[in-house]
Amino acid sequence: MKRLLALFGFCLFAQTAHTTPSINIGTVYDYLDGDKSTFLKRVFNGGDSTAFVKVNILEILYDTDGKSQEVPLKTSTDGSARDGLMASPARLIVPANGMQGTRLLFMGERDKERYFRVRFVPVVPEKEDEFAVSSEEREDYKKTLSAGVNVLAGYGAVFFVRPKQTRFDSAIENGAGTYRIRNNGNTVVVIDEFKDCSVKNEQDCQPTTKHHILAGRTFTFEKQAGRHYQFTMVEGANSKKLDVKG
Repeated sequence: MKRLLALFGFCLFAQTAHTTPSINIGTVYDYLDGDKSTFLKRVFNGGDSTAFVKVNILEILYDTDGKSQEVPLKTSTDGSARDGLMASPARLIVPANGMQGTRLLFMGERDKERYFRVRFVPVVPEKEDEFAVSSEEREDYKKTLSAGVNVLAGYGAVFFVRPKQTRFDSAIENGAGTYRIRNNGNTVVVIDEFKDCSVKNEQDCQPTTKHHILAGRTFTFEKQAGRHYQFTMVEGANSKKLDVKG
C-alpha cells in the first residue's frame, strides 16, 4: 500500500512539476552602438505553460568610487517622454516552447555612455498588469500552474548605451609583475574569456571570467611566475586576442 501511495505521489509530482514557464533571455550583457537607437531583445520560454513577462528598466549610476546604484528613469524636461531606455512592448506573452521579442529604444542625450538594468519578470497576470487577456483566461492560467509555486524565476540584463560619438582608446602597460589596461576612451571595453592557467598543467586553471572596463577606469591583474593569461579585448566591433606570460 505504501508503495502504491508513493508511486501515485510521484506520478502526481511528475504531472505538475513542469507546468510552469521557464524563460531564457540569452546574453546578460548587451550593447547599443553609437549609430543605433533600437535593439531587439528576444525572450525564450522553455517551460510547459505560457509565460507572462513584465519588462522593468532602471538606470545604473556610478559614483567616483565606482559604486553603483539603480534608480528609476526620469522624464524629459518638458514631461513629454522618458529620458533613457524604453521597452516596446513592456508586456510579453510568450507561449510554451516559443519566443517573443521586445524592442529596447533609447530616447535622450547621447553625449556620454549610460547603463541600464533590464529585468524580465514572469508573473501571474492580474487585472492591473495590463496583459491582453480576459478574467476567465487569467483564472484558467492560475489553475494550470503547479500547486505550491509562489515564485517564478526572472532574469536581469545589463544594457550599455554607447555615446553617439564613440571613441576607443585603450592603453596597455605590461609591467614586470602587473598588467594594466587603461580605458582612455569614452565607452566600455570588454575583457572576454579571461583565462588564468598554469604553464606546466593546462588543467590547472582558474574559472574563466568576463570584465568590463568603463571609460576612465583601469583593469589590472598581477602576473605570477608559471602562469599563462589569455583573453580577448573587445572594442565595439573589433576584437584582439592577447597572450601574457607570468
